[in-house]
Amino acid sequence: MLLAGCASTKSNAKQENKETSKDSITLMQTNELLSLDTSNHADLTTWNILENTMEGLYKANSKHQPAPAMATKIVKPTDNGTVYTFPLRHNAKWSNGDPVTAHDFVIAWQRSVAPTSKSGYNYIFSGIENADAIIAGQKSVQSLGVKALDQYTLQVKLEHPMPYFNKMMVMPAFFPENQTALKNFGNKYGTNSKSLYYNGAFYATGWDGTNENWSLKANKYYYNKKKVHLKTIKYLVIKDPNTAHELFERNKLDDATITGVTAKELQGDKNLIHQNRAGNYYLRVNLANNHPLTNNKMRQALSLVLNRKTLTKNVLADGSLPANTYVAKNLVKDPINGKDFADENQPQQTYNVKLARKLWKQGYRESGFKKTVALTLIGDDQTVTKNVAQFVQASIQNNLPNVKVNMKNIPEKSASSYVHSGKFDLGNTLWLADFADPTSFMSILTKDNPQNYGKYNDEYFNKQYNLAIASSNNNQQY
Repeated sequence: MLLAGCASTKSNAKQENKETSKDSITLMQTNELLSLDTSNHADLTTWNILENTMEGLYKANSKHQPAPAMATKIVKPTDNGTVYTFPLRHNAKWSNGDPVTAHDFVIAWQRSVAPTSKSGYNYIFSGIENADAIIAGQKSVQSLGVKALDQYTLQVKLEHPMPYFNKMMVMPAFFPENQTALKNFGNKYGTNSKSLYYNGAFYATGWDGTNENWSLKANKYYYNKKKVHLKTIKYLVIKDPNTAHELFERNKLDDATITGVTAKELQGDKNLIHQNRAGNYYLRVNLANNHPLTNNKMRQALSLVLNRKTLTKNVLADGSLPANTYVAKNLVKDPINGKDFADENQPQQTYNVKLARKLWKQGYRESGFKKTVALTLIGDDQTVTKNVAQFVQASIQNNLPNVKVNMKNIPEKSASSYVHSGKFDLGNTLWLADFADPTSFMSILTKDNPQNYGKYNDEYFNKQYNLAIASSNNNQQY
């Protein structure tokens, strides 16, 4: 059950109360910043900040392709596509003056792949030698296939070729972590802007771990600081699109993410930009024991009562497009025929209330229900999330019998906690592709993936996914 969206963003050249128009910008985030520790947290706000304050082996260029960052070149694998040897630049430093070394990558990856990692992202290391065994608690983190050959040479060994491995290296999940910071700050590492060091173009300041505004300042130790023209990036957390637009008009924001009524009114505005992102909004379904939607027919019914065209046109009204596939459109093309992967996998039915009622009644009887089915729909407290939740609630309750949807829209930290602990029936979720391959979506639904909070488990799917991974090589996509 997918709800696809792309944010509309306004940009304005007007400036007021800035250091100078060229020195500082003020940007918005739609949710709180919860952590800066990539090993123990992963969400959109965290990664947005880290992508400006940290650098990994590569960064993305203007064409969304890997470009050298801490590594001095784009590496070609050896040993039949299973060994990557990265030469690191000698002039990269952390914001405390320490050199960035291969050891900083080794310790960061070992922390992140550990079964004790709380980020939910240790699965992304799957395919690196021993990663799966480490995640399962069968081997120590020291056995991970990553090694510092010397201070400025990092070697990574894979269990099988991964054609998209270089693309993955732009992700914050693979950023290094400063060894001195880890030692000095211990359990407080990344819990506020002062409790870590940065190797990117900026460093964070003014975030105490809970406040909803902070800044990034130019990092004097950055190896390419001559090309950094901003001195400051200021961030404000704004959850309501109307508030964001008002602040933009008052020159308090240099961009504003808008949706709903605000977006409708501004479609002709010269500053409006429709920004396409390779991601889907979707409803995560909890399939754990004792949750009501374990019945397949009932899940199909919920999907079929959601009119995605009405949602995107009338509720979001921001250029969002209906999505009927789990993998986002415009992510990747089939290498055999050149067709969009999502277009090749469209379902036969997308919106059919009559069929939905039939399936719901059948599933209701099969599950032995005797009274109203109560569903808890979890989401954050952004206005757009609340609006979508209201649409979902009305679509289900107005079209299906014996069901009640209880909305629970709460701050992101609490919403994540509910989902991670399984205290939900439906969860309003956004997934953006980590790299341009269908596996960035598909892997989440494998049985043991830590992001599989809904406990989806299909033996045939697991088997086919593993076969695809095992048969991949450097000349194939799957």
